[in-house]
Amino acid sequence: MRNKQKILIADDSEMNRAILTEMLDAEYEIIEAEDGTEAVAALQKYGTELSLVLLDIVMPKMDGFGVLMVMDQHHWIDDIPVIMISAENSSFQIERAYDLGVTDFINRPFDARVVHRRVVNTLLLYTKQKRLIDLVTEQIYEKEKQSSLMVDILSHIVEFRNGESGLHVLHIRVLTELFLKQLVTMTDQYPLTQTDISMISTASALHDIGKISISGKILNKPGRLTEEEFAIMKTHSAIGADILRQLPFHQNSPHVKTAYEICRWHHERYDGRGYPDGLKGDEIPISAQIVALADVYDALTSERVYKKAIPHEEAVRMILDGQCGVFNPLLLECLTAVSESLPEELKQDTARMDPEGVKELTEELLRRHEITSSERTLQLLEHERMKYSFFASLSEEIQFEYTEVPSMLSLSSWGAERLGLPEMIMDPMHDDQVCSIADMESIGRLSKLLRATTPEQPNVQYECKLSVGGIERWARFICRAIWSSDMPPKYMGAFGKTVDIHEERLRIEHLEHEVAHDTLTGLLNHKHARKRIVSQMKDDPGAKFALAVLDLDDFKSANDTYGHMFGDEVLKHSANQLKSSVRGNDIVARIGGDEFLIFLKYEKNLEAIMDRIFHSLLGTYKAFPISFSMGVAQTEIAGTDYPGLFQAADHALYTVKRSGSGRYCFYDTSMQEGNVTFSMIDKVYEEDGRDDG
Repeated sequence: MRNKQKILIADDSEMNRAILTEMLDAEYEIIEAEDGTEAVAALQKYGTELSLVLLDIVMPKMDGFGVLMVMDQHHWIDDIPVIMISAENSSFQIERAYDLGVTDFINRPFDARVVHRRVVNTLLLYTKQKRLIDLVTEQIYEKEKQSSLMVDILSHIVEFRNGESGLHVLHIRVLTELFLKQLVTMTDQYPLTQTDISMISTASALHDIGKISISGKILNKPGRLTEEEFAIMKTHSAIGADILRQLPFHQNSPHVKTAYEICRWHHERYDGRGYPDGLKGDEIPISAQIVALADVYDALTSERVYKKAIPHEEAVRMILDGQCGVFNPLLLECLTAVSESLPEELKQDTARMDPEGVKELTEELLRRHEITSSERTLQLLEHERMKYSFFASLSEEIQFEYTEVPSMLSLSSWGAERLGLPEMIMDPMHDDQVCSIADMESIGRLSKLLRATTPEQPNVQYECKLSVGGIERWARFICRAIWSSDMPPKYMGAFGKTVDIHEERLRIEHLEHEVAHDTLTGLLNHKHARKRIVSQMKDDPGAKFALAVLDLDDFKSANDTYGHMFGDEVLKHSANQLKSSVRGNDIVARIGGDEFLIFLKYEKNLEAIMDRIFHSLLGTYKAFPISFSMGVAQTEIAGTDYPGLFQAADHALYTVKRSGSGRYCFYDTSMQEGNVTFSMIDKVYEEDGRDDG
């Protein structure tokens, strides 16, 4: 039972619950609720352990719509699909249910095959969706984890040269995040988003990277520095900023710019007495102000080669009293607000960050003392490049980066080999090899999507076909646009990856086809036919359309006389006749039972068109006479609202059925009062020679 997916059946009828349970309990674990309140209680108890809800509309205490609203409020509807149970076909109720997030409908009386197919299809689609979401989430998490790890390693190289414990960088990151979160709750003066907080906290780890150029004798001197030595030590902030400024890539990245601000100005003071530029007040970026406060607090409370650690309470008092320089009054309020919980928060967060793992990696990098600082950096970068190429080849993803100026496409080694392209391509938009793999229309659409992003929402996904080795396959582009920090920002390019989704796409298309089509006849089901009809009328508002509702005459006698299997054959035969009688862009669907619909666009002579279709359906199947009753409604008369148009065609069909079946009729407004217009019917049957009423 533990391996079975759980399905909640909420229906006030014990008989209905028993029937559905009998149909499903061999494959699924069934949980029952006899009213809406019990259904909500089950949802609260099991949550996302539930794979599906079969929900009746009419129930005591709380009806199905009430349950759906509760599911929407708690966001359960995002993770748990709902199939509605109803004996009614009210368009209002159906529309309302879909608006509230229902996935599908099951009508009573239940058909075991229909129930099983719709349950299976719904669970397959939701399982696929969850798997894709989990996969993307895992990839994003791993990428962020690796990026954070590399920043920690680079910054710890500096800290271990400084003879410190290795916790300083982690402390700075934790303190920076705590102060920033407190700051945004206290004031709107600094409009920082959660993304800004995360970026500043990560960049804070690089605040002392300039110390990589300072002599170890000065860094590790146990006594007081001379004036000359202190002057050299003070250059580390400008040197760190220069290292970042001279990076040959990503100069316009917000992360690099934030790291530059922190490196250069984290020793500035609010009264202008800091270094290297003597900035004061809010001339100092808030990122540097926050890191400066965190740096001073950790320096006071940590043991260094030249001093013992100062207790937390004394360190806070010294900062608030101005003994360590002047700070932004708002930041001092932040320090006061978090002061009581600060030591415990710092202890818990740094424990979660696994400093020992970073320490081991850093000590391994520094084990060879003969390697110079620049050589260590180059070796580290080369190591990262090799790791990047290795993981790219394992994942079998085509990873790439595109820059606007100069126009250049860079591919991972595996991706270049897979596509048969060089790893670097200048002016790729006009490269014949690139254009032979992805057509210009697809490239243009992807480019348009990327340029339509913003710095706040830079991510894009796009699917198209790529020709790899002369074979077309579906691929998904997962990209992030790069924007400059200028005002207004400029589009700089993009980076991302391309994933082969050909088999996945074919499976989804197959599932979507099964969901959209009637399993017996292969025609569209009513739900998906309606979607297409509404879309066509919306896209072409000035056109003329007609909707015909057809009923297979005397179908019950086919089942009663020859059996239900023969009846199914008659339905399939009739469906094939319907498909062959219309054009390729017309819509044919099975409404249910022996009822069908046809929807088509026309310009003139609709009567002749419908007459041809009607007569093409007449005939026999294995000696069983085939004829239809048909009602036709035109949008010129009934309007383009689908429920009204369908009801008008149904009125016309009802008119025909009252007159004896085997005929067709056009809807007119007199039918709303129950009047009958037989002019078209009589004309058709006079020509056909069948005037027997």
